[in-house]
Amino acid sequence: MRQESKAFLEAMLALPSPSGYEGPVREVWKEETQKFADSVDSDVHGNAIAALNPKGSPRIMFAGHMDELGLQVAHIADNGYLHFHTIGGFDASTIPGRKVRIHTATGPVLGVTGRKAIHLMSQEERGKPSKIHEMWIDIGAKDAEAARKLVAIGDPVTYEPNFELMGEGLAVARGFDDRMGAFVVAEALRQVAMGKEKPRAALYAVATVQEEIGLRGARTSAFGIDPLVGIAVDVTHATDHPEVDKRRVGDVKLGEGPVITRGANINPKVFTLLVQLAEKENIPHQVEATAGGTGTDANAIQLTRAGVATGLLGVPLRYMHTPVEVLSLSDLAAASRLLAAFALAVDDNTNFVP
Repeated sequence: MRQESKAFLEAMLALPSPSGYEGPVREVWKEETQKFADSVDSDVHGNAIAALNPKGSPRIMFAGHMDELGLQVAHIADNGYLHFHTIGGFDASTIPGRKVRIHTATGPVLGVTGRKAIHLMSQEERGKPSKIHEMWIDIGAKDAEAARKLVAIGDPVTYEPNFELMGEGLAVARGFDDRMGAFVVAEALRQVAMGKEKPRAALYAVATVQEEIGLRGARTSAFGIDPLVGIAVDVTHATDHPEVDKRRVGDVKLGEGPVITRGANINPKVFTLLVQLAEKENIPHQVEATAGGTGTDANAIQLTRAGVATGLLGVPLRYMHTPVEVLSLSDLAAASRLLAAFALAVDDNTNFVP
């Protein structure tokens, strides 16, 4: 991965972007795509949209959501501790014992997520799953008055940034799901813009909002762009680790390329073209079967207006929705190459009717 691209990815991963609070990442994404897009804008929902060759035809939309899981301050107790709601789908057992930042109007405030220590639990309590309302955030405030001087109801909360490289070209960070998708669609746009071959289609790369709470940004941005074809980029479960039954979830490995999804959510001609281009360009890839809706932006895009020819690229990820998600940087590079090849292959003669 080129150094400039890696720095762009790291910059996004260092910033908070819980669903509904994506502003800091949106500004970094817009600043980067302004270097090569014909236009970059935001809509009223908060989606960031970069366009290349907007007068071309047909319209293609690449979408990667920039929101991540987070917490939200919901109550400030008399003793100064904060109680919170979750933003998105958490495994509650992963929350306690973490350093967090509460993102306030005046800057970030350090906190620690807590619950009763296991030593103080009864045997019955030890056998029960953690409940959100039984946890808290400790910001070192002596009482509610002191806490309110630092934080406010509704302030978003994220785990500490923790991007690091691992062995064999892997990387670990909180929130790869799915800032890496917003990164991939921007990288694909850059590759097309900087390449010798010019696209005939109009290309729109979108960093969507609020995917984790219902695919909301993809629905509104796709309605506004009205593309003929749309491809979402999101994470998918890697199954190359212990305790996974591949008979149930398939065989997906880190470092073997993006996963091209096949199923009802996917236009069959989009799927076929993605596979053909991957083989032609010698881009490593894998195939995954999903029988119904995918639970990604692809689902919202497909059902926009009178329907959109939709594809989905998944980047294999270990430990999804935890503070230590792991992926292969080579899979990100391969995904952006495949999207760029797709953008150049589509013109007005491309027929996506099944």
